[in-house]
Amino acid sequence: MKKNMGSTDKIIRIIVAIVAVILYYTGVVTGTWGIVLLVVAAIFLLTSFVSFCPLYILFGVNTCKRKS
Repeated sequence: MKKNMGSTDKIIRIIVAIVAVILYYTGVVTGTWGIVLLVVAAIFLLTSFVSFCPLYILFGVNTCKRKS
């Protein structure tokens, strides 16, 4: 897998995932929406740690800095 996520993108995804988990465990988001939110948070964390997002390939997005 070729990396396609920059550091800013990774930081934003990690923050969003943390906020999602906090919303779920404080009871702000519950039920089916809460489970969906946790799954999205897990995907965000996983893609942040491996620096690769499969959807970026489909849309042709690359947030990594280009090497000269």
